[in-house]
This record gives sequence, structure tokens and C-alpha cells, in this order.
Amino acid sequence: MYPRVEVNLNKLKENANFLAKLSEKHGIKIMGVTKCFCAIPELSKALIEGGVEYIADSRIENLIKLKDLNVKKVLLRIPMQSEAELVVKYADYSQNSELETLKLLGAKALEIGKIHKVILMVDLGDLREGIWPEDVDGFVAEAIKIEGIKIVGFGVNLTCYGGVIPDENNLGRLVEIAKKMQEKYDLDLEIISGGNSSSLYLLLENRLPKGINNLRFGEALLLGRETAFGNFVNGLHKDVFILKAEIIELKEKPSVPIGNIGMDAFGQKPHFEDKGIMKRAIVAMGRQDIDPSGLIPLDQDISIVGASSDHTILDVTHSKREYKVGDTVEFVMEYGALLRAMTSEYVKKVTV
Repeated sequence: MYPRVEVNLNKLKENANFLAKLSEKHGIKIMGVTKCFCAIPELSKALIEGGVEYIADSRIENLIKLKDLNVKKVLLRIPMQSEAELVVKYADYSQNSELETLKLLGAKALEIGKIHKVILMVDLGDLREGIWPEDVDGFVAEAIKIEGIKIVGFGVNLTCYGGVIPDENNLGRLVEIAKKMQEKYDLDLEIISGGNSSSLYLLLENRLPKGINNLRFGEALLLGRETAFGNFVNGLHKDVFILKAEIIELKEKPSVPIGNIGMDAFGQKPHFEDKGIMKRAIVAMGRQDIDPSGLIPLDQDISIVGASSDHTILDVTHSKREYKVGDTVEFVMEYGALLRAMTSEYVKKVTV
């Protein structure tokens, strides 16, 4: 059945092994971020077998899937208070920035006889989650009074929202804040987490500030590239995930629709370039399944014309392959397309 994503477990494991060994040389342990593939256990196990020491996900539902895996589990998205009971039960660590949530986590942890480990997030300019640097001292002074939790680390998010690139200055400031809090409040810090795959370029260039001992890798593991500048990394596979879709119509048609143009199904007014008569293949998947802007056909002579909810239209005019109805077309995916494909229940997932 199609569409489907084929996942090469050996390549995924090799990517994890490459990054784990690279990081180990610099005294860094890595978290394998599983949210993009909804923490499918078989894929998560491949990361662990490759050398990942922590599994991290934004959704507690995904960590629950992995409850039987013997690995440290981290909740990446700062917890909702409504899920506090599940967080302390199924996550060994969570990232936090709100005192009231910490109080609730502590209370729920004590109810089940646990101490929940927390990583305090510091906002260094990307303006997503995090404590403002000037407020960290006062925050820690209050947080250490909360029973049932233990502050074991500090972290930062960069690039995901504001596009701020990690560098020696902002990551150096994170280390400075963490060390200052460690000394002032006698904290036993396990983790100073210097960001995600956008920090990989600093590691490769041996520029990561001393003191950073943890990185959270998602896209680098899955797609083989760092995300500060979008460069693929030598030694990493970029084809771990292959999307296959089936052709359901193949006809020659004009390249510009006929009639007055209004809004499409998504409220946008489309624009078309007149390329004359085009050999067009429709494959049975659409925006409900994938992000068409993040699809890259393996047949380099194919281009993507557009997509509606359930159909994606391809220009196969110049392809050397003689496609026919029932054939499949293969794609590699950028992060957004992979995220949507792995989340869609209409896209089958197969390991190879």
C-alpha cells in the first residue's frame, strides 16, 4: 500500500553511531530526539543501539510508548500542568521554565515516591521558552525549595522559532550562567545542553564552548544535516527515510488552468508559469500527508507542480523514465515533510 515511508534502520543506527562517537571525543552526550517519527519503538531502539544515551520527545504520549526501553527519557516541551502526573511517571527528566509547574511536578513525584529531574531552560534570544537570564538567579533560589524535584541541568533552545544561530557568545553565556548557579547553590549538574542540530556545526569546527556537555539531535540523526545553515554532513546518511507514492493519473494537460483563477483549497490564490503542454503525473498523497515544498524527487528530471489535500501533481515531461499508472515515485524529504508524513496515519511506515 502507498504512500509509504521506508526507513533504513542500519543507516539510522550508523548516523547515531557517527554522532555519538564525534560527540564523545568532545565530552558530550547526545539526546536522540524522536518526535519527528512519533517515537516508533523500533526506530528509537536503533538510536539507542547506535550510542544515543538519552531519548527526548516533546509529547509524553510518545515517551509512554517507550516505557519498557532501558534508556533515560526526557520531555523536551515544557510540561502542561494537566499532564504533570504522567510526566513524573514516564519521563526521567523534563525541561522547565515555570515555578508553578515545578511545584506541581514535585508534588506529583512525591506521591509516587520519586524525585523528578529538571533541566531549566534559559532564553538567550530565540524567544521561545526559557527564563530570562537576569531572572535565573531568583528562579533557582525558589526552585531549590521545591520538594520532589532536583535541578540537574540548564539548557537553551535556538533556531527553532526565532532562527537565532548558536555561537560561542550565546552558548558561552549559557555555560557561564550554569556554572554560576552551580557554585552559588551547590547544584549537582549533569547536563548543560547547548541546543539542537543547529549546534552541530560548532562541534564539527571544534568551536563549541567548553562546558557544554549535551546536545539534542533530531534532524542531524534523521536527515544527515546540521540546521544552522542547512549543510549536509560528510559521514551521515541523508536517505534514511524514503517516501514512495503511487501514480493514479498520467496525462498531458496544459500547464496553466483554464478559466478565472480564485482561491485554492487552502485560501491562497495560486500562480502558474506557462510551460505549454505538460506530461503530468498525479500521485495519491497530498497536504494532509506531506508538505509538498519539502519533497525532493529522486528522479532529478521530475518537478513538483503543486498539491491539494489528497493529490500531488508532478511534471514528468522531461523524465527519462517512461512512467505509467500504478508506478511509484520516490522522494527524500526535508524536515517539515518528514514530520507530516510520519505523523499522518494515511502514510504507511515500513522498516527495511
